[in-house]
Amino acid sequence: MSNPYPQDEDFRRLTKSRYFVANLWQAIFLSALLIAIISLTALLYNVVDGAFGYIAYEYKKSPTEFTSTPVAELTKDELLVILKGNLSKGAYNKLDTEEPMAERSQSDLLSLFLERLVRINTKGTWSMTDSLMRGAEIRAEVAKKYPNAILEFRSWLTPQFLVTPMSSRAEFAGVRTAVLGSLWLVGIAILFALPIGTGAAIYLQEYAPKNWLTSIIQTNINNLAGVPSIVYGMLGLAVFVRLMEPFTSGSMFGVTDSNGRTVLSAGLTMGILVLPLIIINAQEAIKAVPDSLRQAAFGVGATRWQTVWYHVLPNALPGILTGSILAISRALGETAPLIVVGASTFISLDPDSPFSKFTALPIQIYQWTTRAQSEFHAIAAAAIVVLLVLLLTLNASAILLRNRVQRKY
Repeated sequence: MSNPYPQDEDFRRLTKSRYFVANLWQAIFLSALLIAIISLTALLYNVVDGAFGYIAYEYKKSPTEFTSTPVAELTKDELLVILKGNLSKGAYNKLDTEEPMAERSQSDLLSLFLERLVRINTKGTWSMTDSLMRGAEIRAEVAKKYPNAILEFRSWLTPQFLVTPMSSRAEFAGVRTAVLGSLWLVGIAILFALPIGTGAAIYLQEYAPKNWLTSIIQTNINNLAGVPSIVYGMLGLAVFVRLMEPFTSGSMFGVTDSNGRTVLSAGLTMGILVLPLIIINAQEAIKAVPDSLRQAAFGVGATRWQTVWYHVLPNALPGILTGSILAISRALGETAPLIVVGASTFISLDPDSPFSKFTALPIQIYQWTTRAQSEFHAIAAAAIVVLLVLLLTLNASAILLRNRVQRKY
């Protein structure tokens, strides 16, 4: 009887061919990884490149016209006196209405002094790469074109940038209001979508009969996960902003200075946006729990609810929290639904309740990148860094919570 397996030269040729195919696919996979790393590195470098660099500016009015004290040494009381004495009564009262001047910090008052009285006129900005590679050329160009300008290497991403509200001048603008708005949105969206999504997943996986109706529901949930976000914005506008305006505006609770375009409407809209994602991930997590746990619980007399609550959910919780991480990421980065629902592109007041007007970091970044002035592009790059850090922080917190629950069970 002949040997059915290749021998000698045929065996070596076949082995060589198989190793060649294996090495080829390994090279393809490695190339894909390298392309991904290069793309991500290029993205991060492009963002950081815009957040640092030279800026040339002039004062429209000298600070010495208002005080003989060096600007850096001005106290809070001195700044209050200067602002009250030099701003028009209407401008001062408007600022005092937005936030009492006496309660503002020294840094806020200094920013107002520089923005409203001294008034900086930016002549030009340069990226970090240009500033490092062409530093001498830039200094010579500024000295020739703008002999009275101050040239300094600036980091647009500073602690002051994080705690300063929006401003019409890029040199004094910050992201505090946008960051707080994003946190409000994510918080409302998760509080709304996580319990509802988890409950829906439990019913579909543990209680619902396997028939044509549940198949249709399941198919539509899967389809809704891929619906363009602008459609959810239209839904939020129709339902939360208009139909439920007495609730979302706070008028039924006595709030009179708001309409339906509030952070609550936007948060509920984002909750609906991420709801299919949470349902699908929660279903997969519940499905991954071994049936032997259910059968063991039923075997000792547990009801279906007791089985779900004490055995299925604790074991599925890490997977459910993984779905919430993906939901946070999507909710934090969305822009289109917020524009439709009514996010402000310019607002300097922090959201302090669910019925406040609001903006969000993606909206602020979009608004700054559409401006023609290069200094707005620089603070947009700084805001992107803030958005990435905020996203990583929220995701890391969810991952730590998931790992803690996973160790517990």
